Amino acid sequence: MKVLLTPLKFIYSVYALITFVAIMLLIFPFVIISSFFGPIKGGNMVMRCCRVWADIWFLVIFIWHKKIVEVGHNKKRPYIFVTNHISYLDSAMIPKAYRQPIRPLGKVKMSKVPVFGFIYRNAIVTVDRSSAANRAKSVLLLKSVINKGISVLVFPEGTFNMGTTPLKEFYDGAFRLAIETQTPIKPVLYLDAYRRMPYESLFKMTPGRSRILYLEEISVVGYSIDDLDKLKEEVYAIMEKKLIEYNGAWRKLPERK
Repeated sequence: MKVLLTPLKFIYSVYALITFVAIMLLIFPFVIISSFFGPIKGGNMVMRCCRVWADIWFLVIFIWHKKIVEVGHNKKRPYIFVTNHISYLDSAMIPKAYRQPIRPLGKVKMSKVPVFGFIYRNAIVTVDRSSAANRAKSVLLLKSVINKGISVLVFPEGTFNMGTTPLKEFYDGAFRLAIETQTPIKPVLYLDAYRRMPYESLFKMTPGRSRILYLEEISVVGYSIDDLDKLKEEVYAIMEKKLIEYNGAWRKLPERK
């Protein structure tokens, strides 16, 4: 059976990548127009373009999203959303998961990709982790975004979790930002992204269900920078527990016989 599924996965993945690019090219003129309206209004417009892109793409590749809301949130106020990072599909899922003004934090190297890079630069806040000055500039931009009532999204793992545990170790950035701006943290989990598109290959995609889990927000009122590690560990423990409880996907070691 596995021998038969491998070429089907390859064909499906090629189809998914072709439609991904085709829909991106269709929305690109609207992104260019939106970019003239500035980083705030224009950025919000670009994110709405990305939602149209994601809605159409997931529809035509037969991946449907199921939203599981343990605790809802007020979409008119800013949050620092933190999400697990396990698949190339994660970026495409952002417009599906967050139907409100938001700016993700992303790696600057992705902004160099033709066409996609232009959309990327106008929809997110980029960071170059190799440069202390660039990291500081990114933090200032994120604070400015929050002050304007726009939420931010951070993958606290920083990069793909390629280990055999539900999550890899968190960076401090999202939690420091939450404390310094007194903005609540809202954990959101992508439970099936690894099943739909494992990071090992772009050509192992499969159609099917993709669950998004919204957890209770975590207030940082009264927290100081001395509580950073405590806050980070609290959020990590909650996200890890829920990934296990809902049978989220990550690379697991083979079971011993």
